Amino acid sequence: MRIGKQDQPYTAICTSDAESITVRGRDLCEDIIGKFDFSSYFWLLVTGEEPNENQSFFLNAVLCALAEHGLVPSVVAARMTLAAAPEAVQGAVAAGLLGCGSVVLGSAEIAGKFYHDCVNDQRASGDAVETVARRKIAEWRAHTKAVPGFGHPQHSEGDPRANLLLKLADERGVSGEHVAMMRALQAALPETIGRALPVNVNGPIPAIMLDLGWPVAALKGIGLLCRTGGLIGHLTEEAERPIGFVMSGAAAGAISYDGE
Repeated sequence: MRIGKQDQPYTAICTSDAESITVRGRDLCEDIIGKFDFSSYFWLLVTGEEPNENQSFFLNAVLCALAEHGLVPSVVAARMTLAAAPEAVQGAVAAGLLGCGSVVLGSAEIAGKFYHDCVNDQRASGDAVETVARRKIAEWRAHTKAVPGFGHPQHSEGDPRANLLLKLADERGVSGEHVAMMRALQAALPETIGRALPVNVNGPIPAIMLDLGWPVAALKGIGLLCRTGGLIGHLTEEAERPIGFVMSGAAAGAISYDGE
């Protein structure tokens, strides 16, 4: 039994024969290996197009910005999984990635979809970006409290990663509709939610990438790719200098029983 519409049985990503492997219309051995860096290849795989200089520059910058941020929950889960199952590195990586949701790492995707919706609203209505920002925040807060891309529990004076990415986007002339909308949303926060908030890294990343032509549907893939690199670094250290059971013991010691 088929579930859903499945009347186009094709893929435009990869094929092979006895002599060659073709990826996105290019010969893997002749045109890609030794000629593409991995982030450019990632862009090609996702979009079907080779990145230009700015697209490649900012994809690399974004991957570096998100790959590592200490012992966040996804890293803790991965390291504790490896401590319990040292033979299963792939399981430990998977454990870390499975925790990449709406609160940690996946919030860039949520922010990007929100900004994309805001920009589409502005294009359709013709209203000023400031008007659209106030309207969309009101609509958003009717069902969700936090406006995505703003506020940080540690970087209360501004996320240094976000500030740098925005500075680079302005300097290189790639700040477009989505960056403008993100800034309008930030400017509208005092009026709409009653206080100002700094931009966190999950604001500029989707805004800049969308302005550069990255697909909305692939926003979360950026976080998953770079966090995989970070997890492998942590798991290599865990194998050499284990702290998984230290974290497990600390968790047990920090939590008190209050049941019957």
